[in-house]
Amino acid sequence: MVRGILGRKLGMTQIFDENGELVPVTVVQAGPCVVVQVKTQANDGYDAAQIGLVEGKPPRHVPKPLVGHFAKAQVPPTRVLREVPVDATAEVKPGMTVLCDIFAPGDVIRVVGTSKGKGFQGAVRRHHFRGGAASHGSMFHRAPGSIGPSAFPSRVFPGTRMAGRMGGDTVTLKRVKVVKVDVENNLLFLKGAVPGGRKALVRLVKA
Repeated sequence: MVRGILGRKLGMTQIFDENGELVPVTVVQAGPCVVVQVKTQANDGYDAAQIGLVEGKPPRHVPKPLVGHFAKAQVPPTRVLREVPVDATAEVKPGMTVLCDIFAPGDVIRVVGTSKGKGFQGAVRRHHFRGGAASHGSMFHRAPGSIGPSAFPSRVFPGTRMAGRMGGDTVTLKRVKVVKVDVENNLLFLKGAVPGGRKALVRLVKA
């Protein structure tokens, strides 16, 4: 059995659970996906399945190596390809369809996505520095302050928290609960927030 699926984040809403409590959820258009390649312990050293997200329009330009890759699996080309784990005893073959029914309400899953890019940001925004006094001519309202030794070793240590590019990183959320599964519309309702903006690609894997 394939233990993961690809999807697109649609946004957030709220629903009532069986106890009548209001739960904030993220709606994900999960699948349908198609198995393109199967990795085995004997050939590749691990068990996994390469799946492609089936979306509305197929890609216009497909590199020739990928054309043969999809033709070997006898599936149409897809824009997105990712690997997800599979059970070692499962019979997974290229061409199989993966739907969101592999999950059930109450399942705990792992969500992998890309956070929103914030561009170049200062130390206060990026690392939550306090900043300086705003009065009496302090002149260091949002300045980072000292960044390293001056005499020895006369360099800035790697990893020093400074201004720089913020966001756009791969983020993994563990122990995300599945609240509701809509198999007919390929929708998953996940408790809480999910990294990325609307239409962002997310990978959902059983914990």
